[in-house]
Amino acid sequence: MSVEFFWRIPTHGDGRMPGSKNWNRGDWKQAKPGTITPGQREGGPDGFAYIDYMAQVAKACEVSGFDGALVPSSLISDEPWMVAAALVRETKTLRFMTAFQPGFIAPVYAAKMAATLQRISGNRLEWNIITGGSAPAQRAYGDMTPHDQRYARTGEWLDVIAGLWQGEPFNHKGDLYEVDGGGMSRPHLQARKPAIYFSGASEPALTVAAKHADYYLMWMEPMDSMRAQMDRLNGMAAGQGRTLKYGVRVDIFARETEQEAWDEARRLWDSVDHAKPVSGNPMNSISGADSVGAKRQAALRGDAGATFEDHIIGPNLWSGLGLIRPGPTIGIFGSYDQVAERLCDYVDGGFDHFILAANPHLEEAYRVGEEVLPRARALLANRMARAAE
Repeated sequence: MSVEFFWRIPTHGDGRMPGSKNWNRGDWKQAKPGTITPGQREGGPDGFAYIDYMAQVAKACEVSGFDGALVPSSLISDEPWMVAAALVRETKTLRFMTAFQPGFIAPVYAAKMAATLQRISGNRLEWNIITGGSAPAQRAYGDMTPHDQRYARTGEWLDVIAGLWQGEPFNHKGDLYEVDGGGMSRPHLQARKPAIYFSGASEPALTVAAKHADYYLMWMEPMDSMRAQMDRLNGMAAGQGRTLKYGVRVDIFARETEQEAWDEARRLWDSVDHAKPVSGNPMNSISGADSVGAKRQAALRGDAGATFEDHIIGPNLWSGLGLIRPGPTIGIFGSYDQVAERLCDYVDGGFDHFILAANPHLEEAYRVGEEVLPRARALLANRMARAAE
């Protein structure tokens, strides 16, 4: 089994803590002493932009042994397609997984954009297909389409994409899209169609994933609940003559010793005012969400309990991250060896793609690339060698 390790490009700022309150990298907040990319020098801008920082993160991923990087999307982030187009010119081998909502781009034009970026990058583009998350954020985008209808739109969008890459002529007449005499032609047809890394946990999402996904991505949960989701989706995909691969998205806190990692978790716990209810910005993927995946994460966070120790839900797994910021609530905390072992446990459970992250993304890309990835790859090689005996 070939296992891939991706990192995350921070597309809406960065800092030394997971929560954005004290981030000092980027211009999402007013510049102050200590702010960089852009920074201040002699009373004026220093000439550096945030894309320069994202380029540093991408280069750190590449030289540290990552296979690729997720370019995530949010209402306030820089636009992932634009970021990826800039970063492919700063790197040589790193693949870029752009996260986007299909409903925002006509499929024929998206295919042309993707083929062009493949030609520019040497076929280093992948797609993270997302269909929404927060209902308030969708409305802020100008998208009033209800949850289930958004997935129907995504499914038909992917139908069109599959047809376009079969060449000319291509015709399609569906509920939402119509193409007459379309299709990809040379030289764009020779570009590799981006692999589909699909996100979404609702029943309509699983239906689309079973038909179109190459990889089904999940936020980390305890293995039993993830295994149940995988078994269900495997059955749905098999009914269409397909086999899926699986990926997991998780923040990791890898240190020389396990105690150092748990000290970091404790520092995060102590930074939260536990007297206040967990609510947050209604634009994020937890509050005001119609996302089933986000609700699953919120349930994990809420079920854990009221103390730091209650959130330790498995070996090296802590579910308190959802108290600090939106998104995945479980992180892996441990020594370099332990984090590598936990990743390999999930490989044993059926996952062969990982999207890892930690703050600050630049320094941690080097740390994880130098300390965790070699250990994980060595463990995987040893396990495969034993299995082959």
